[in-house]
Amino acid sequence: MTILLMTTEPPSGAPWYLGKKLPPLGLSYVAGALEKAGFQVEVLDNYMLRKPIQEVQELVKKLNPEIVGITCGSATFRRVVETSKAIKEACPTCKIVVGGWHASYVPDSILELPEVDYVIMGEGEHAMVQLASSLIRGKGDAIPLIAGVGYKTDERIVKNAPEFIKNLDDVPFPARHLLPMHLYDRTIEFLSVKPADTMSIVRGCPFNCAFCETKKLWGNTCRTFSPQRVVDEIEYLMKTFNSRGVYFINDNFTIKKKVTEEICDLIVKHNLDVRWACDTRPDLISPELLQKMHAAGCETVWFGVESGSPRILEKLNKGITLEQTQEAVKLCRKAGIQVACSFIMGIPGETVADMEESLNFALKLDPDWCRFNIYVAYPDSVLYEKVKQEHLYDREEDFLLYVKTDDFDFESLKKLQSRFHMTFSRSPKRIMRKIRREGFFHTLKQGYKLVRPPKPKE
Repeated sequence: MTILLMTTEPPSGAPWYLGKKLPPLGLSYVAGALEKAGFQVEVLDNYMLRKPIQEVQELVKKLNPEIVGITCGSATFRRVVETSKAIKEACPTCKIVVGGWHASYVPDSILELPEVDYVIMGEGEHAMVQLASSLIRGKGDAIPLIAGVGYKTDERIVKNAPEFIKNLDDVPFPARHLLPMHLYDRTIEFLSVKPADTMSIVRGCPFNCAFCETKKLWGNTCRTFSPQRVVDEIEYLMKTFNSRGVYFINDNFTIKKKVTEEICDLIVKHNLDVRWACDTRPDLISPELLQKMHAAGCETVWFGVESGSPRILEKLNKGITLEQTQEAVKLCRKAGIQVACSFIMGIPGETVADMEESLNFALKLDPDWCRFNIYVAYPDSVLYEKVKQEHLYDREEDFLLYVKTDDFDFESLKKLQSRFHMTFSRSPKRIMRKIRREGFFHTLKQGYKLVRPPKPKE
């Protein structure tokens, strides 16, 4: 009795970067939970492997799984539809369960598909184990009671409200051993060591950024793994996969200061030779915390700055000021920690002049890395609803809305994005910094030239 968990091929022409393929942590957590419950599990990361649909069908015929679980984001919705149809053709008796971001935000769009039997909304570990127990171990009458499961009856679609896992330490390590770890590019550009891997240790967010829908998946109460559990997983990665670096991919890594401090203390106590990076907000750090982080191996902190325009920051309901961001960057530099910043461009109501403010602010901050990301409206955020209701878009693809206003559209934003990245990265000072960090020939290979960047337009 096998359960196959899988990702689908990436979509062609997606609006964001698809170059680096990372192990699918969410799917791996669910696989680990199923294994712990005694199920036989296989994982196919087709986002990375890109097996044609015929090979997927052959695998399904070979495994003859009772359940196929597929993770779905809005960008992969069409691929999930195609894959579900193909799997049902190959194995008509298997149950198809779809989880992930899109299943949590727009479950009806998936349950309406005749090939899909169930969806998992919210955290998948407990819900998937309970659903698998009901389907495989003959406890089908329990399905209406499983939190976070959506299904169909003859008359209607039923969606059980999800419940959040109170003690995250109950969740086992992600089942990375079921993944082809040797095939992943285990490098993180803002870490000086390799191989490096990703970890996720925080769930839930109390903030209310207009562009973000995370809390609808993880909740608005912050929950973390215990410090000892975090360090145990770091040690596991180092011993099992020879990991030398870790990137904590959570948005608010330092939201619980005491937990962060205890993690740092344990890393030092266990004498772990690991380098790591994290994402957080400018208002969630302090000099004392940064000193502990640096002593424990933190090399880089990513800040979601979002905009250099106070007016746009207010629209985004970010809850931080430019002054707070400037101070946070200074504190990191003083502590010996590198800084990376990300900005969003193309917010409804934003002008090109506002975006130029973001570029100028990035130049002023002078972080070690900087990315300008084009906003594409993703269900189910506040800003998505505004874009949808006011029809501020000219293209809709698989529930993604490409914003268009009198000031810009997606194509003009791509040109602006390219100029911003070139302007930021090609100053002599930043090129020299990159050479010191990564070496002359690596920098030359990436096409950096010692030229002055074009002057930003007024």
